[in-house]
Amino acid sequence: MSTAPQSSAPHVADSHDLIRVQGARVNNLKDVSVEIPKRRLTVFTGVSGSGKSSLVFGTIAAESQRMINETYSAFVQGFMPTLARPEVDLLDGLTTAIIVDQERMGANSRSTVGTATDANAMLRILFSRLGQPHIGSPNAYSFNVPSVKATGAITVERGAGRTKTEKATFTRLGGMCPRCEGMGAVTDIDLAALYDDSLSLNEGAITIPGYSMEGWYGRIFRGCGYFDPDKPIATYTKRELDDLLHREPTKIKIDGINLTYAGLIPSIQKSFLSKDVDALQPHIRAFVERAVTFTTCPDCDGTRLSKEARSSKIKGKNIADVCAMQISDLAAWLRGIEEPSVTPLLAGLQHLLDSFEEIGLGYLSLDRPSGTLSGGEAQRTKMIRHLGSSLTDVTYVFDEPTIGLHPHDIQRMNELLLQLRDKGNTVLVVEHKPEAIAIADHVVDLGPGAGTEGGAVCYEGTVEGLRASGTITGRHLDDRAALKETVRTPTGKLEIRGATANNLRDVDVDIPLGVLVVVTGVAGSGKSSLVHGSIPAGAGVVSIDQGGIRGSRRSNPATYTGLLDPIRKAFAKANGVKPALFSANSEGACPTCNGAGVIYTDLGMMAGVAAPCEDCEGKRFQASVLEYHLGGRDISEVLAMSVTEAEKFFGAGEARTPAAHAILDRLADVGLGYLSLGQPLTTLSGGERQRLKLATHMAEKGGVYVLDEPTTGLHLADVAHLLGLLDRLVDAGKSVIVIEHHQAVMAHADWIIDLGPGAGHDGGRVVFEGTPADLVATRSTLTGEHLAAYVGT
Repeated sequence: MSTAPQSSAPHVADSHDLIRVQGARVNNLKDVSVEIPKRRLTVFTGVSGSGKSSLVFGTIAAESQRMINETYSAFVQGFMPTLARPEVDLLDGLTTAIIVDQERMGANSRSTVGTATDANAMLRILFSRLGQPHIGSPNAYSFNVPSVKATGAITVERGAGRTKTEKATFTRLGGMCPRCEGMGAVTDIDLAALYDDSLSLNEGAITIPGYSMEGWYGRIFRGCGYFDPDKPIATYTKRELDDLLHREPTKIKIDGINLTYAGLIPSIQKSFLSKDVDALQPHIRAFVERAVTFTTCPDCDGTRLSKEARSSKIKGKNIADVCAMQISDLAAWLRGIEEPSVTPLLAGLQHLLDSFEEIGLGYLSLDRPSGTLSGGEAQRTKMIRHLGSSLTDVTYVFDEPTIGLHPHDIQRMNELLLQLRDKGNTVLVVEHKPEAIAIADHVVDLGPGAGTEGGAVCYEGTVEGLRASGTITGRHLDDRAALKETVRTPTGKLEIRGATANNLRDVDVDIPLGVLVVVTGVAGSGKSSLVHGSIPAGAGVVSIDQGGIRGSRRSNPATYTGLLDPIRKAFAKANGVKPALFSANSEGACPTCNGAGVIYTDLGMMAGVAAPCEDCEGKRFQASVLEYHLGGRDISEVLAMSVTEAEKFFGAGEARTPAAHAILDRLADVGLGYLSLGQPLTTLSGGERQRLKLATHMAEKGGVYVLDEPTTGLHLADVAHLLGLLDRLVDAGKSVIVIEHHQAVMAHADWIIDLGPGAGHDGGRVVFEGTPADLVATRSTLTGEHLAAYVGT
């Protein structure tokens, strides 16, 4: 029997080893074409705003997700977000993309690390099986499930059409503490902050933000009939006051319209207090902080759980005790449970908790609210579910996974990325840190500049080739900041005594004023707890945290920074008309597209189509508004200017506007000179948003600036620019306190406070205070060792 000759040629299926992108034009990309090797680790570098995220997230990951969504039925697609096809000529060789980005985890006050990672769900099943005394199903241990009791008649069908009515009682035991409704804190509301009782409702007695008598609230309060809107609140009867403050939502009819009336306190609890306070808009947060006092719930001691849920224990610990433990300790406690009936559950939970430790988050506890995690912690928490996955040939897309990591922890993160690659996955990483770029198999460098000056591929190849390439990234890759020869002398000190927030251990420390202070230490050592939790946030303290910028596609740098107000006024004054005409969100908007500049056509489960508005040609304004000029330019031409152009335009001549010029100066100061004033906020990169926020806060009158990781999203070349800005702030008489891991910022500091020695309960102590030179000389801490290696001593 003859056998077919064995071919040594590779199988055609093995030839698809590249992701090919041709002609990408998303955001600022200029017809970018790249070939990315599969099953390798590719790092994308370039200055902030050069187009890295547009290529990786906006093109490759977006198209992969869109194509996967298209495999579902039209019915299922109706429930999924519709994704537009990216502007690109060809995308070939895509695999399923899993995106692990920096988006903060939901700031819902009911969400904790345990609920966000399914660890709580597993623990609830464990306690419902092994807890003594046995109290019920897993819901009996959930702080989000209330206990329900119902009594009533039920109809029982018997045989051929015979029915019998019986009385029945239904009970469902939930784990929610009835006093605080599973929030862990009870609220005490200061009524004087809600209304002025010397006035009537029609005179504007209510002082809650948004509760105006001109709108719907006025119609409801006047028409509900529960009280007289012309009578001062001080003269209300007990019944009237109870209706105004406490009445539960009630259906009412006013002028033939069905409406719902609710008392002020239920309304506030639903609209303001059900959300995380830090996620509220600034003016609402100020009102909540003024009107509401949060105190730990006396019934559940802040555990959020009912008495029954806390009574059921395994090895002497209830579910609240277990969730409050540090995860590394909880993993050790769990190993002591041996029960064959729940072995698979214990194994799954053990693996989840070990993943926390592996990724460097063993210092967290499961009851930590997810809204309090930093951007880096949130990203690593999302990574956990992918670590033990059996999936291979998947594209993992990471957005700066080293954010919030001490140099000591970056090595561990690198190992995890390599582990994912070695399982046969394609790993795409947007990154700035040299330590993370060094492990790449392939590098794509975008630039040469940012915004309109970027969007092109400057280099593709190995890390060695990048060093020799002469691009901005190549030139700065081996940059090492030198230690300062002389440090500034403090002008005073900020005393912190007995700080115990989170894991701090009765810390006493003096923060010098009038100098650049860097607070450092490994992730979880207590830096943010010390600075945000112990420095009194009051007069003179301007705090710039990592919270995201909120804004729709109608928001742009001009609206976000308040720059549009002086510009509108200048146009109005020059042309003798009202300022509202020069707003695309107000009277000046093009009526066809409502000031959006594009017409959106909804195509159901297919991606919607956005076409430039034919009437205004994408300028967003009515034609009549564009006839008004200031310095020879109309409003749409001004919004199309870059910050640098606008700075010259409003700095001198006919268009001179000092208020606008001052804001533009600050934007240029933080390195955003290339940004156009009308660019939608949704298209800005993480680093650009961070600096936009910094520019806005620089206008605030304050003596102490607190910055939380300002190098987030910044290229090595931009870090030098940031250091210059910090120096200018200090030289102008300000005190600057920076929470930071970047060695260049540490080397530039006048004073370093190092926390540690480890994370969680192994941290929370000050392990070093002094100048950077002293830290390098003593090398007594992890930070000292890494800084010494960085400056090459």
